[in-house]
Amino acid sequence: MQRFIYNVRPDGLYILDVRKTDERIRIAAKFIARYEPSKVVAVSARQYGQQPVRMFCSLTRAIPVVGRFIPGTFTNPSLSNYIEADIVIVTDPKADSQAIDEASEVGIPVVALCDTDNLCSNIDLIIPVNNKGRKSLALAYWLLARQVLRERGEIGPNDDLPVPVEAFEAKIVRPSLPTEE
Repeated sequence: MQRFIYNVRPDGLYILDVRKTDERIRIAAKFIARYEPSKVVAVSARQYGQQPVRMFCSLTRAIPVVGRFIPGTFTNPSLSNYIEADIVIVTDPKADSQAIDEASEVGIPVVALCDTDNLCSNIDLIIPVNNKGRKSLALAYWLLARQVLRERGEIGPNDDLPVPVEAFEAKIVRPSLPTEE
């Protein structure tokens, strides 16, 4: 991931180069747009990535796989949840490692949202982003969905999505505190 790092803060935090992120979103969108929407699968085991994946898939007509990735989803045709994918998008290579392993086993290209701490083996196209923050994931998937639809010609080259980026954001549910009576 070193080639995507813009700077390192004095406290050791790596800063990603947003120009490279923008460039990679555009490249990934062109790549994704070449495939039949029903053969594109977006995966997120990470809680903050599940809502962005659902929204991305609802707008682009891709298949969402959120929560636990069932082993054999890409490799075992006798499973009821078997998916014959042509391309896979993963939210976090650490959390979605089973999907990456299976995709590489059967030769499905993998597009991954990667942070500076991710290993990039078996990933065909990296999009450098903070893949742990809920706002960051919402924005990344919103931008990717918008660009995929632009590449397909489903929206104009300067048009935005019909939904705001906030619709992609995972909601925080805070447990209510017990009240004294």
